[in-house]
Amino acid sequence: MKVFLTGATGFIGRALVLALQHRGHSVVAWVRSPGRAGSQLGEEVQLLPLESEEPALVEALGQCDAVINLAGEPLFSRRWTRTRRKALVDSRVSLTARLVAAIKQAETPPGVFLSSSAVGYYGDRRKELLDERSPPAADFLAKLCRDWESAAMEAASDRTRVVCLRTGIVLGHGGGALEKMAPIFKLGVGGPLGNGRQFVPWVHLHDCVEMILAALENPRVNGPLNIVGPKPVTNREMARAFAQILRRPAILPVPRPALRLLFGQAAGALLASQRCYPQKADALGFAFRFQN
Repeated sequence: MKVFLTGATGFIGRALVLALQHRGHSVVAWVRSPGRAGSQLGEEVQLLPLESEEPALVEALGQCDAVINLAGEPLFSRRWTRTRRKALVDSRVSLTARLVAAIKQAETPPGVFLSSSAVGYYGDRRKELLDERSPPAADFLAKLCRDWESAAMEAASDRTRVVCLRTGIVLGHGGGALEKMAPIFKLGVGGPLGNGRQFVPWVHLHDCVEMILAALENPRVNGPLNIVGPKPVTNREMARAFAQILRRPAILPVPRPALRLLFGQAAGALLASQRCYPQKADALGFAFRFQN
């Protein structure tokens, strides 16, 4: 299978490229910086610059069997100012709409389109049990995810299957949440966020990639798919686990006012509780390597 991939140089993208190649698939990566991407991804990955004209994009998509869209500016790298919110929307909704428009123009469109979303779709739901059938919330991040998914679903046709990957907090070596959290805990100043009672829908990087591959290869998978592990934990339980592994204390909670001072509106998303389960993956018999 020839796979067109966005977000190839990101934390999930790099792992996915290796997994696709291991399964015998070839990869075309749509990248902002071909020079940097080439050094990260290797010579076997074909590169298409992001600034390419639309005919080149349409031609590339028409030669691919599948599209996996993982692109998006980092959510929590800075405060959500008006300018930052626009960048978050453009890098997700606008870019997805551009991809969908090109898919529709392709003479032979890809048979499957997997497009990122996030568990932020559900908002702050406290202890409510959530699966793919649960309704969305109304905050900024939830609306962003709704618009993101709506843009992706425009590609659905009798020739193109669409799956929206509602991804949780991805944990693994080499990036993601763990890379940001581990240094804080190693210094002995890590701890739960707020009161720590909010549920965290985490997933290991290995299982995240395997779930994406399952969605790619299984024609029964359509619409939203929760990319989360089978056992969500509270933020306090996660902090305790990190502390035990790193042999450091985890007794200093980060107060809610401090998070709001640091992250502004984004603090609400960091403190949101999502007791989210992989109902569709379970129904398909997906076997998690990392259960807890």
